[in-house]
Amino acid sequence: MIFHEGDAISGKQAQAFITINGRREELFDVKSLEATIEKNKVDVPVLGRTNTPKRAAGWSGSGTLTIYCVTSLFRKLMLEYIRTGRDFYFDLYVVNDDPQSSAGRQAVTLKNCNLDSVVIAKFDASSDDVLEEELPFTFSDVLLHEEFKPVAGA
Repeated sequence: MIFHEGDAISGKQAQAFITINGRREELFDVKSLEATIEKNKVDVPVLGRTNTPKRAAGWSGSGTLTIYCVTSLFRKLMLEYIRTGRDFYFDLYVVNDDPQSSAGRQAVTLKNCNLDSVVIAKFDASSDDVLEEELPFTFSDVLLHEEFKPVAGA
């Protein structure tokens, strides 16, 4: 079998939405997003073995949202946390849908996202590049609403 190059998913065809404080907004200013689930593993020493096997003992979710520096939303939320001590959580809904690919679309919600840090101010007078900021975050649940279909090779 040979993989058809047209079935590779273009990341440019994605959409992202944030739901926070009961409001849902499209994140049109996002450049990239990557979210990872990592298993937490513990050692399970076994008599008679020279290695130390491991077993899963939970998981953690983390990611990075890279956005163009055109919104104050996350700065305002972080300042509210600083002033009141009330933390903020939000859901990220991410859709990959490349119409050229026979894989179709995938839709995922990252639940209870919580930012680790926010750039409060930024400039770079020596660069011709546009301003971006990376927002590292954690999440505590995931919903897979739609999944890619299997692709057929030649």
